[in-house]
Amino acid sequence: MSTSQQPDPKDRPARLTVGVVGAGRVGPALAASLQLAGHRPVAVSGVSDASRRRAERMLPDVPLVPPAEVLARAELVLLTVPDDALPGLVEGLAETGAVQPGQLLVHTSGRYGAKVLDPALRAGALPLALHPAMTFTGTPVDVQRLAGCSFGVTAPEQLRLAAEALVIEMGGEPEWIAEERRPLYHAALALGANHLVTLVAQSMELLREAGVAAPDRMLGPLLGAALDNALRSGDAALTGPVARGDAGTVAAHVTELRRHAPQTVAGYLAMARATADRALAHGLLKPELAEDLLGVLADGTDGTDRTNGSEGDAR
Repeated sequence: MSTSQQPDPKDRPARLTVGVVGAGRVGPALAASLQLAGHRPVAVSGVSDASRRRAERMLPDVPLVPPAEVLARAELVLLTVPDDALPGLVEGLAETGAVQPGQLLVHTSGRYGAKVLDPALRAGALPLALHPAMTFTGTPVDVQRLAGCSFGVTAPEQLRLAAEALVIEMGGEPEWIAEERRPLYHAALALGANHLVTLVAQSMELLREAGVAAPDRMLGPLLGAALDNALRSGDAALTGPVARGDAGTVAAHVTELRRHAPQTVAGYLAMARATADRALAHGLLKPELAEDLLGVLADGTDGTDRTNGSEGDAR
C-alpha cells in the first residue's frame, strides 16, 4: 500500500495513548511520528543519561517513568530495546503483571517476529513486530526519514491490518515478513547497511592516507551513483578491476593495502572474491581472465596467512 493512499478515517485505529520502553534512537522517533498522526505519547522509560536527554528532546513534556509504569499508562507500548534484551524484558513484564489485556505491544527488533512476545500474548496483549528499515541518529531528522521508509511487519493474521495501519500512519510502507524469515530479513539489511558504513569508513581512511584532502567530497558522487546503479540494475552495475578481470591491478591493490592498511586486506579479499563470483555468474567477467584474477586472490590469502594468520581466515 502506498503512503499516498492514506487509509479511510473509519478504517484507522482509534487515537491511542503511546508509551516507550527504551529511549534509544528508535523509540522516541516512532513515538514522535505517531504523535504527528494524532496519537498521544504519555510515558517513556530510559536508563542512561543519553537516553533521558534524547527523550526530553524528542518527546518534550512526556514524563520519564519506570517500564512497568509505562505499560500502566499506555494503550500502545513500543518496546525499543536491543535485540538481546528483548526476550528477557518481555518475560519480566509479563511475569510481574505489567502487561494489560488488550494492550498493543510493539517491538522494533529486526531479528524477531511476533513469537518473542508470546509471554505478553498469554497475558492478553496484542503482539506486533514493526521494524523500520532505517538507520537512526536519535535526532528529529529521524521523523522525516520515516516518510517512505519500509517496515518489516510480522503479526498474527487478525492483527495484520492494525499493524499495517500503524506503519502507514508513521509515513512508512508495510512489508509483510513471515515469522520464520525474520533472521534472514535482518541479515540482509545488516549486510547492506551496517557493512556499508564500515566499507565507506575504510575507504575514507585510505584516501586520507593517499593524500586526498576531502575524501567525503570525492566519495559522495561516486558512491551515490554506485548505489543508484545497483538498486536499478543489480549485478549488471558491477564495474572496476575485479569485474574486468584486471588481475595485475588487484594484485597491486593487495600489495599496497598490506603495506599501508593491513587490517583491510581480509575484507578486500573477501569482497573481491564475492564480486568475482557474481561477475562470473552474470557473464560480466570473462572466464579466461577469471583464472588469473582468482589466482591473485588466492595468493593474497596465502600471503596474508604468512604475515598475519588471523586475516587469512576470511574466505
